[in-house]
Amino acid sequence: MTVAPMTRTVREAENRLAGFNSDRAHILAEVERRVMNRLCTRAAAGGDASLEYVLNDVCFAECRRLEASGRSKATRHELERWRALGGRLRTMSDDDKRRELRELVAYYGRDIVGNFDNRVYRFANDILPPALGLLFSPLGSLRDGLSAARELDQRIRVEGELDAVREAAERGTLVVTPTHSSNMDSVVIGFALERAGLPPVTYGAGKNLFTNPFISFFMRNLGAYRVDRRLRFELYKDVLKEYSTVLLENGYHSLFFPGGTRSRSNLVEPSLKLGLLGTAITAYKNNVRAGAPHKRIYVVPATINYRLVLEAATLIDDYLAEQGKSRYIIDDDEFSRLGRIVEFMRKILVLEGSVVIRFGRPIDVFGNDVDDDGESLRAGRRVDPASYFRGADGAVADDDQRDDEYTRTLGRRLVEQFPRHTVLHSTHLVARALYDWVASSAGTRDIYRILRVPPSLLAVPLDRAVAAVAELCARVQSDPTVGVLHPALAADTEPVTFESAARILDDAVRALGTYHTRPVVERHGDLITVRDPKLLLYYQNRTAHIRERREQPRPSPVADAGGAA
Repeated sequence: MTVAPMTRTVREAENRLAGFNSDRAHILAEVERRVMNRLCTRAAAGGDASLEYVLNDVCFAECRRLEASGRSKATRHELERWRALGGRLRTMSDDDKRRELRELVAYYGRDIVGNFDNRVYRFANDILPPALGLLFSPLGSLRDGLSAARELDQRIRVEGELDAVREAAERGTLVVTPTHSSNMDSVVIGFALERAGLPPVTYGAGKNLFTNPFISFFMRNLGAYRVDRRLRFELYKDVLKEYSTVLLENGYHSLFFPGGTRSRSNLVEPSLKLGLLGTAITAYKNNVRAGAPHKRIYVVPATINYRLVLEAATLIDDYLAEQGKSRYIIDDDEFSRLGRIVEFMRKILVLEGSVVIRFGRPIDVFGNDVDDDGESLRAGRRVDPASYFRGADGAVADDDQRDDEYTRTLGRRLVEQFPRHTVLHSTHLVARALYDWVASSAGTRDIYRILRVPPSLLAVPLDRAVAAVAELCARVQSDPTVGVLHPALAADTEPVTFESAARILDDAVRALGTYHTRPVVERHGDLITVRDPKLLLYYQNRTAHIRERREQPRPSPVADAGGAA
């Protein structure tokens, strides 16, 4: 893609983030003040919101986490600290409880808070992309490497409603909400924002990601704040959400992965974690209450679409182990090994358009469309978004139940938008065509049963596979709600012929057969043989929102394919 020129908004956002470190103490103080005021107000009202209850919740959750995490000296020391605090809660005065809570809120705030170094930002944007192009290319010569450096923009393609997103950034604060497939996403989306002429953002990153020294250096200095998913108690969640709220109120563009964590199955997110997403609604409500309804917040749906995914094998194994419930935080996958990242970059990002980031049109925090002037639309008519918070007397009313429903409505709108902006690579389409055939042969789509079928049911005739790919492409082109074909596969109005479908299949077989440790599929003459049904499921899942054909004849098993697997 052509790099968009730096706009006034981007320069202002850079300057804003460059001043973040000087704002940090004020932001943390405001977070602490708000959380403590809320806790003390609830405690004064009685019930289960007492200060002792909040502290006991923290102690119980931390003791349970540490008891299950190992027996190192540091762990034992920390565990004893929480046990001791829990043991003396009943004898503590209210002042002691408030003091303990204030220290905890301040501690969690310092643990979460991000950092921004403008020198690192400029290095990442001006020097790192050419360096990556040179480093991650299969070099035939220095000239080849320099050429690859210039062509990195072609490998990471950025498209969609870019003008509308830039205009929204001119008018208000952005909340970018991409799908989440890989730990590479933070790096990729940051590159995409800069190349599209969009402002830099703050974003929450799992604390486990900071164990990779190379990636951690950039995340620590480019606005990422740490999210410790091991901490499940309400006090930590309150501090985290308040931090996000204060950032948005202060005009810091933000990025949330609303799926919460990487999609283990590779499904386009069918449901979202709404905690941080709700802070956009709270921040706008606070702006309206402060007399600044013009300080709009716009939500930008986006999809990150990989031809192949670095951690695919680990993710699908984790998903299939009790449908992803066996582990919540994976800290030993391919992303944790720098050599595996280099291999991924060399093999994957050397191909044009290997990653496509597609931005949708901005919506408001209630899920309403936004017109070209940045005004909210409901049923095609302009509405005042501030009115969503005002009562009959015109005053801003607090109503948690109402705001929760607004958040759910916003979440449903994003879930509706994600498939529409999904870019389907050859690997997704071919995996779907092959999985459909195997499932029809086996009489089931259940992956656990498919893993036990004889090899003869895992072989697909080449001509049938090509025809299935062409038919699937036609379905995508006829229904804009299910996504778009990668631009290299076909133009929007250009029908996919049998010959072009054959080229799509060849491209996918090469990709699926060479990157992963075990080939996903292989071609043997006029047969396509599935070697790894789990990874085939993973890549076909990107198309799972596209309904199956109502009538699909069950094929006969291929008798002579018994030894092909």
